[in-house]
Amino acid sequence: MNYYFITGSSKGLGKSLTELLLEDENNFVYGIARTSSIKHERYIHTNMDLSNLDEVENYLFPELNNVNRIILVNNAGMVGDVNRVGKIDNKKIIDCYNLNLISPVILINNFISKYTSLSCEKMVLNISSGAGRTPIDGWNVYCSTKAGIDMFSQVLKEEAKIDNSNVTVLSLAPGIIDTDMQVQIREAKESAFSSIEKFIEYKKDGDLTLPDVTAKQVYRFITEKDLSTNVLCSVRDLSE
Repeated sequence: MNYYFITGSSKGLGKSLTELLLEDENNFVYGIARTSSIKHERYIHTNMDLSNLDEVENYLFPELNNVNRIILVNNAGMVGDVNRVGKIDNKKIIDCYNLNLISPVILINNFISKYTSLSCEKMVLNISSGAGRTPIDGWNVYCSTKAGIDMFSQVLKEEAKIDNSNVTVLSLAPGIIDTDMQVQIREAKESAFSSIEKFIEYKKDGDLTLPDVTAKQVYRFITEKDLSTNVLCSVRDLSE
């Protein structure tokens, strides 16, 4: 059996990926999110606010039997307060760092600790962003959290090589997806985010990718070994 742990599994990309994985009877999914929207015999849900670090620390990865692969997908994220430095809500800074960076790092740490002794294949797939590799005004906190998860992923990969721990690590930029995050971005003020009109045009022109389409692209990175050689990767790396 392949076991998946997916954060943010109740909507958007996380939900689409979970539903795609459950089409295969060899997959079992543990979802972690504030709400549950999936019912399936091979799905177990944990209600959790991933910006609450006490809840994250107390999450216990289960004992697993008949294991082929174990995959942790850190998908949950938020854009935070789209605004200039000096005008950002401090509480939103904390929540964004907790959800986008600290929470995934804690989960990865506990995931590795729990399953390091198992000889099966293990994968950590962090949903990152091109924003972690390109500075965007108004997205200061979001960009920096995604840059942080990119670097953490690279260091984890180096440690996996040294320890020969059979862990594949990816930090994947999924492109621009038609989700609630994009709605929030389009509601920003131009004084806070100079490229707002471009993102409004993305929606008008139909340039946003549906979560179901992106889920299939993410699945390729999970299953196709030739796509997992570079830690920092993007759906743009895919050939048609």
